[in-house]
Amino acid sequence: MENITISKLTSWKKNKKKIAAITAYDFSFAKLFSNQGIPVILVGDSLGMTIQGHNSTLPVTVKDIKYHTQSVRKGAPNVFLLSDLPFMSYFTSTQAIQNAAKIIQSGANMIKVEGGKWLITIIKELSERSILVCGHLGLTPQSFNFLSGYKVQGKNEKDANKLIEEAFLLEEAGIRMLVLECIPALLAKQITENLSIPVIGIGAGNSTDGQILVMHDLLGITDGKIPKFSKNFLAENGSIQNAVQKYIKEVQTGLYPDKIYSF
Repeated sequence: MENITISKLTSWKKNKKKIAAITAYDFSFAKLFSNQGIPVILVGDSLGMTIQGHNSTLPVTVKDIKYHTQSVRKGAPNVFLLSDLPFMSYFTSTQAIQNAAKIIQSGANMIKVEGGKWLITIIKELSERSILVCGHLGLTPQSFNFLSGYKVQGKNEKDANKLIEEAFLLEEAGIRMLVLECIPALLAKQITENLSIPVIGIGAGNSTDGQILVMHDLLGITDGKIPKFSKNFLAENGSIQNAVQKYIKEVQTGLYPDKIYSF
């Protein structure tokens, strides 16, 4: 695979080439996903649930993210690697800079943070230090307790307008990519069309610039309640390799997610 950069991903948005992304947490799956043509991998704090067995992302530490980022980078040297800054690891600008540096040094190209207006100063300080930042709006799993669970966000006009405003503010502050999670498809479309940076959706319809899924959801091995937006690509495709290829194709052609997998 050719080396994937943020400039390349931004050009894909301009040329309307969809981006297929997936989470990974180890060398073997990262290598498999890269070999099938996945351009973007996220070392997500979802590892708290998928790898560590917690009921939320909150217990995940910077040390955990560093370890899994190193493993994934070894398996996928050319993908664009995105890693989460975990809960309470970016409470202040100083803390954010120190922890982001550790994760970038572990192999990530970009770090991802969850939240809106309160992050503006932190994003500016990270960007000024040449650290690429991805925002995350909508359902933000690190706010699990505050949101009283995992619920669709932006359903009424007031909440939708707030998300639109925050998306613009985060881009102005310096984010170079945005994840929209569990928001109505029409709202995601509006935000995507009005930002110049790549917008990646998860449970946000098929009008975003790309999609991301937790690998366990894509492979149908999620334990417990399956999210509405998740599709088991392994069930009808025989092998993990075929499932990943099918996922990439359906993202690129806009077949996934259709209305069944959208809000």
